Amino acid sequence: MAQTDTIAIAPGRTSLSEWRAVYRGAAARLAPGYEADVEASAATVAAILAKGEPVYGINTGFGKLASVRIEPDNLERLQRNLVLSHCAGVGDPLPDAVVRLALALKLASLAQGRSGVRATILAALEACLAHDALPVIPGQGSVGASGDLAPLAHLTAALMGEGAMRLSGETLPAREALARIGLEPLVLAAKEGLALLNGTQISTALALAGLFEAERVFQSALVTGALATDAAKGSDGPFDPRIHAVRRHRGQIESARALAALMEGSAIRASHRVADDRVQDPYCLRCQPQVMGACLDLLRQAGATLETEANGVSDNPLVFAETSEVISGGNFHAEPVAFAADMIAMALCEIGSLCERRIAMLIDPALSGLPAFLTDDPGLNSGFMIPQVTAAALVSENKQRAMPASVDSIPTSANQEDHVSMATHGARRLLAMAQNTAGVVAIEWLVAAQGCDYHAPLASSPPLEAARAALRARVPRLAEDRLMAPDIASARDLLDAGALVDASAPIRLPAIADDRDPEEETR
Repeated sequence: MAQTDTIAIAPGRTSLSEWRAVYRGAAARLAPGYEADVEASAATVAAILAKGEPVYGINTGFGKLASVRIEPDNLERLQRNLVLSHCAGVGDPLPDAVVRLALALKLASLAQGRSGVRATILAALEACLAHDALPVIPGQGSVGASGDLAPLAHLTAALMGEGAMRLSGETLPAREALARIGLEPLVLAAKEGLALLNGTQISTALALAGLFEAERVFQSALVTGALATDAAKGSDGPFDPRIHAVRRHRGQIESARALAALMEGSAIRASHRVADDRVQDPYCLRCQPQVMGACLDLLRQAGATLETEANGVSDNPLVFAETSEVISGGNFHAEPVAFAADMIAMALCEIGSLCERRIAMLIDPALSGLPAFLTDDPGLNSGFMIPQVTAAALVSENKQRAMPASVDSIPTSANQEDHVSMATHGARRLLAMAQNTAGVVAIEWLVAAQGCDYHAPLASSPPLEAARAALRARVPRLAEDRLMAPDIASARDLLDAGALVDASAPIRLPAIADDRDPEEETR
């Protein structure tokens, strides 16, 4: 989906591919039809205030102070104090793409008419999205329950003219940024501050960002894995669909199909199809469908959870206008997001781990049959010796980061919030992990292309030759030692731009979210 497309956010019904497009920079606006529900929800809050009955989140204190009754003339001040007191985040600001996605997620949640906010609030969020006016949100300070309180407080404070915002690449005082896009700072009415602060939108945005980056890395690793198989003169026999059909895992079946298609037509493969005395390839080649397929299934499971979360309402208390009730619960608890983030972390870790093993295999002449470290004059030249060390370092770092965050909990708010999800930092690590794995895949691309160079004049398959050509347009063959970091950086830039996925066309690589029929994919 092109970044110029406008995504119509249908509250409760927005697809994972549409959230992906918003993350990638597509404009977003609310689809029509939400107005009546929002108006009814706000009217319910107004009716409760008129009765004077104490209802949590509307005319009481918060958390441990929920039993404190707030007088009507202090309700606006209560909402303002709530927001300002919760602006306690620390650390580097969240990336603009994550903040944009969080704004869209909060908009979709509030538009479902369960939060008691006025249409004014939705209009402000929508205007910020339209002008790409993004609150500056410190990345640390949330434990994932009661919602992403601190980071969402910074988001809300910016709409009130407090803190800072990013506008056209410039960081400005929030009040000035709002003025530039024609908005007055919000003055929050009863319930609105709590509705904006409660919710899982930050942890969900971070987890979705990690998922979308993992998708690109996964697809790229399928291409480099096929190229590495050809460089090692490995067999495509383990990709035979019959093997995978009898095990029945969808991801494994699709990964095997993609690997087989990527190698189809390779003259390198054809050159050793007969009279090859090797019986079996090492697992890093032979078990690619099983490992990558398991990662794909895990990422899809995480995607399904996050799609549900993105379309849900996760603040508290919730307004049910049809019965004029406000009910307090715990939808802000981000345990589903924490579990999904842990799954994405494990998948990223394994994708990189398998890539690194192929790199190590290719530079080892005893395993690959190629010159040591893929250099013409080993000893005088070190070739790809140290890039493999770099890959190993990145994989090891990811292993440390892959420890589950969801199993940790520290009670907060005077033990009122005595079990928390840790979803936010569990999700925040994913972008760094995806960058590490992308670095490993980029190194494999360099190594595999160099390995295939030694098989000239034999060529690989058309899509794999396209992948080599895309790399060689930026990075020449390594004839003798030179600075390696620029080569790795160039390969990374190409990977991030989708060059490996583009090279695989017209082969349709497995995706985390698309419109294909799963049953059709497994046949």
